[in-house]
Amino acid sequence: MPLPTLKQIIEGLLFSSPHPLSVEKLRRLVPDTEKERVKETVQELVSEYDTREGGIQLVRIAGGYQFRTAAHLAPWTAKLHQAPSLKLSRAALETLAVIAYRQPVIRSEVEYLRGVDSGGIIRTLLDMRLIRVAGRKEIPGRPLIYATTRHFLELFGLNSVEDLPSPEELGALDAPTAPPVLPIDKEKPVG
Repeated sequence: MPLPTLKQIIEGLLFSSPHPLSVEKLRRLVPDTEKERVKETVQELVSEYDTREGGIQLVRIAGGYQFRTAAHLAPWTAKLHQAPSLKLSRAALETLAVIAYRQPVIRSEVEYLRGVDSGGIIRTLLDMRLIRVAGRKEIPGRPLIYATTRHFLELFGLNSVEDLPSPEELGALDAPTAPPVLPIDKEKPVG
């Protein structure tokens, strides 16, 4: 059997990984390959899957690349997976939004913006792996600093926090002419 091509190796690595893989991680997994060559190969694969218009896509997410089920197939794949849906209270969503948009942020800043105690909700978001402790702030008492996680990015289909909608875009959703908001595709990667 002939040796596999770089494209085959990268496709196999991406397909078998349960988490997004960055170009740098792929380069480390394929020794003696330049980063630029790995990046070009990944882009070729992205283009091939986009052109194919099949049931799976190779998407850039959470700082890496991952195979995902095409979003328009969610009604069928949901039947297969029967995954529990993410249930967040309004208070948890508010807290998560403050942390996502203001990160890195300390608890007192979250509570100031929300106007209520947020300790329990922050603990819940930590347990759900949507936020993480990113260190301690160099002020008296050295309070914990919070930021979102890669899991947050994966769950909400974001490549980075810069992909969050701007406040102006969110305000446009309140307008009567705004298009309907589609549900987030929470499908597990294929593989």
